[in-house]
Amino acid sequence: MENSIDWQLYRSLLAVLQEGSLSAAARALGQTQPTLGRHIDALETALGLPLFTRSQGGLLPTDAARALRPHAEAMASHAAALQRAASSQGEEPSGTVRVTASEVIGVEVLPAILAKLRRRHPAITIELALSNRSQDLLSREADIAVRMTPPQQAQLIARPVGAVAIGLYAAPAYCAVYGEPAALAELSQHSLIGFDQASAFQREAAKRMPGLSREGFSLLSDSDLAQLALLRAGAGIGFCQQSLAERDGLRRILPGHYELSLDTWITMHEDLRHNRACKAVFDALVSGMRHYIEP
Repeated sequence: MENSIDWQLYRSLLAVLQEGSLSAAARALGQTQPTLGRHIDALETALGLPLFTRSQGGLLPTDAARALRPHAEAMASHAAALQRAASSQGEEPSGTVRVTASEVIGVEVLPAILAKLRRRHPAITIELALSNRSQDLLSREADIAVRMTPPQQAQLIARPVGAVAIGLYAAPAYCAVYGEPAALAELSQHSLIGFDQASAFQREAAKRMPGLSREGFSLLSDSDLAQLALLRAGAGIGFCQQSLAERDGLRRILPGHYELSLDTWITMHEDLRHNRACKAVFDALVSGMRHYIEP
C-alpha cells in the first residue's frame, strides 16, 4: 500500500458511495464519469483492495469500501472545516460557519436570529444543518451547535442560554370543536399527536408522563415539524415549546400535569474561539436564544 494517497481519490470514493453510481457521483462533483472511474481504479490499486463489484446493475460496494466510508466522511468534514477556517481570516468577520440545530429550533427560531446576524455581518455565510441527531463537533461535522443536552467533551466551549419549557397544547380550532379535557382521565377521549418510533428522550419522558404512549396517539410522526404542523392545524393535542405556543396562540392543556424543561446550550470547539466569524455567530446565537427562551 502506498504511504500517501491523494485525498481526491477518497473524495471520489465517498461520492460514489453516497450517490450510488459513477455517473451520479460525477454530476455531484462536477467531474466526468471517466475521471471518477480512474480515481476508483487508482485507489483500488494503491490500497491493493477491490472497492466495488462491477455488474450490469452498476457498482456494488465491497466490505472494504463500506469500512472506509466513515473515515472518508471524517476526512470530508475536516476538509470542509479547514476551508471554513481559512475563509474566516481577516479584520472583519467573514467566511462560512456551519450551524447545527434540531428541526424545530432550526425552522422556527434560528431564521430570525440569523437574518439579524447577516444584516450586521454580511460577509458571513451560514450553513444550517437541521437534524435531531447530535452532530459531532469534535470531528467538525459542524462548527456550532444548539443543543438540548450539556456537552460532555472537555474540548468544547458551551454557554447555557436557559431552559426551553414544553407543555401540552391545542389549537383554538380544535378546542372549539372538541372542547378541552378538564382532568387527566378525559385526555384519552381526545386526539393525541405523538411519535411513531420513540427516541431515548421520548422513552424517558413517557416514564414521567403516564398515559402518553404510542398506543394512545391518534396521529403519529417522527418528524417534530410534522407534529407541530398537525397541532397548528387543529388536528389534536400535542407537545409544543411554550414560546412557540404563545406566539401561535395555542391553548395550554392540563397545566401543571404535563411539563418538561430542556436546558439549552450553544456549543463550539475550543479551537474556534479566535475565529472571528465563529465567535460572531456564537454570540448571536447565545443572545438570540436567550431572548427566545425568556423574551
